[in-house]
Amino acid sequence: MKHPFDYEVLYSDRKTAVIQITPEGRVQVRVPLRCPKSFIDTFLCEKEDWILKHLSQKAKRPDPSRHALSKKERARYIQTARAIFTVKTAFYAKLMHVTYHRISIREQRTRWGSCSSAGNLNFNWRLIFAPEEVLDYIVVHELAHRIEMNHSKAFYAIVEQVLPDYKKSRKWLRENGHSLWDAV
Repeated sequence: MKHPFDYEVLYSDRKTAVIQITPEGRVQVRVPLRCPKSFIDTFLCEKEDWILKHLSQKAKRPDPSRHALSKKERARYIQTARAIFTVKTAFYAKLMHVTYHRISIREQRTRWGSCSSAGNLNFNWRLIFAPEEVLDYIVVHELAHRIEMNHSKAFYAIVEQVLPDYKKSRKWLRENGHSLWDAV
């Protein structure tokens, strides 16, 4: 089946299929091992409008690499992010009765945050340009992984217990997260 865009299929040990538009504007389809081509074609057809919309938005946005930051500017933003996330993480960890180890501040193209099984937390420094409630959501989301290392209903019940309106922040990230790359 021919689609109005090129795409790359990435097979991995996962249970669900997902479509990702890379920062460079490439369409990647991540699927479980042994996923049939017919399923992939159907999945792409069902999501075609979403894909075309996001490819169109990507084409209209300036290339983030054109906004080269100096080492001094980047260091200042990272320092600011470290201060913010250190305070927020300590606050919410105490509230949620969880522990964590190291906090790292990074510039990941495809993630806003992550939590390792050892309890190391990573946060994207560009989040400092997001609304406060979005930062809170990312911190609570990563700390919830200290209880549930997945994205199950039980996981989101933990997040909702701390932030009843967390879905607004998720929606903001889906709809506006790309603007954080143009913030500086």
